[in-house]
Amino acid sequence: MKSQVFNPCLPAWEYVPDAEARVFGDRLYIFGSHDAFDGAAYCVNDYVCWSAPVDDLSGWRYEGVIYKKNQDPLNPNGTRLMFAPDVARGHDGCYYLYYTLDLTGAVGAMSVAVCGEPAGKYEYYGAVRYPGGNILGLKEGELLNFDPGIFIDDDKRIFLYTGIAPPDIGGLRKKINALNRTADGGYVVELERDMLTIKSEPKRLFKNGEGARGSEFEGHTFFEASSMRKINGRYYFIYSSENSHELCYAIGDKPDGDFRYGGTLVSIGDVFLDGRSREDALNYLGNTHGSIECVNDQWYVFYHRQTNLNQFSRQTCAEQIDIMPDGSIPQAELTSCGLNRVPLAGRGVYESRIACNLRSKNGVLAYGMVKPENTKHPYFTQDIPDDGETAGQYIASIRNGSVAGFKYFAMDGAEEISVTIRGVADGFFVLSTEMDASPIARIPITSCVKWRELSVSLPPLYGKQALYFTYQGVGSLDFKSFKLI
Repeated sequence: MKSQVFNPCLPAWEYVPDAEARVFGDRLYIFGSHDAFDGAAYCVNDYVCWSAPVDDLSGWRYEGVIYKKNQDPLNPNGTRLMFAPDVARGHDGCYYLYYTLDLTGAVGAMSVAVCGEPAGKYEYYGAVRYPGGNILGLKEGELLNFDPGIFIDDDKRIFLYTGIAPPDIGGLRKKINALNRTADGGYVVELERDMLTIKSEPKRLFKNGEGARGSEFEGHTFFEASSMRKINGRYYFIYSSENSHELCYAIGDKPDGDFRYGGTLVSIGDVFLDGRSREDALNYLGNTHGSIECVNDQWYVFYHRQTNLNQFSRQTCAEQIDIMPDGSIPQAELTSCGLNRVPLAGRGVYESRIACNLRSKNGVLAYGMVKPENTKHPYFTQDIPDDGETAGQYIASIRNGSVAGFKYFAMDGAEEISVTIRGVADGFFVLSTEMDASPIARIPITSCVKWRELSVSLPPLYGKQALYFTYQGVGSLDFKSFKLI
């Protein structure tokens, strides 16, 4: 790495969730939905792409807008939203982008765009259809296409994964039922070499709801976010579960089933890790969606976190994962270092936005589509200066008992730590290397309208360490960054 990489892995002002990470040639590409800061809905922006060299994941490059909403004939005025996409390289060397539009207008279709390069300007190609020309999903009673995963096997067979089985949250199930579409699980469809024509009827992959009771999937049934990878001859189906805050995986011996439940890949609250319950989540919850990819001989899971007190401003993160000899994948722990592969340097300036654990004195919220009226919880946000350019992120609304945790650092005896804060507050930032552990330093906090740096000496720390900042005091403050010297 030429420089360090953090979580979230893209710039602070960028909001790309639902990441499908794909290595094409010598670069890693991130394809995803495109949220906006303080947006009023999911996926309000056109598709963009980011890429980095596989041997330097600090070298992210903005590839620009690759596909606009109004390029789809079903969305000529661009008012409909484009949900989570996926991309694959076809047998003809072109790249095919699969996506669905929101649940307004003509619903149910799976659209496809094509381009001669991974991050070029894609052009509308068509909708997934039967040999006679009928588009899959447009008829009442048909499968509701959603969150595609596209996969081309070693034998050149092409499989499209799609579908949704919403838990009873946010009125989504009721809305889909009103559309008279089938939304009862994950499905697979084999395609012809044109990447568009259906070769086999949709096949349901998993049981959901009552049908999963007593099975290994119970408590972690399929919700959405299909993604497929093949590792050591096994097929790994990645999905967002009924819990929404976790990505799970299932393993099969064939690309079209039968799959057995594997486990949790990652939870954005570290729920289930080491037996942790939802009530003890270490980070604010909400939906997540992602993928796994091998980059320079290391596997990673890509997922997204929530910001700004709701689900409409999400950002991509990544963690290392290990594929065990038996094919299992242990659950990844949330960290601040992610793609960095090693702990962060024990000296330097770090933005608070890279906190991997964030909670209030009373735990965490599960963010929904409406900002909670009670804002006594810390949250990630950003300012927008007068010049119109977006500023860096920070943690806002830190109150008594709030905790911001950062993992991990390779400490080498730093002698001083400082924090940059603002707000009307009187108390201390208590620094520890474990949550709720004995403090190693106390940083006095006093009120200040503008950003102010406050410093104290630090006892020598060595080796791999986490850093937790717990506020004890009155009032509320914003936390911009900290510095180890």
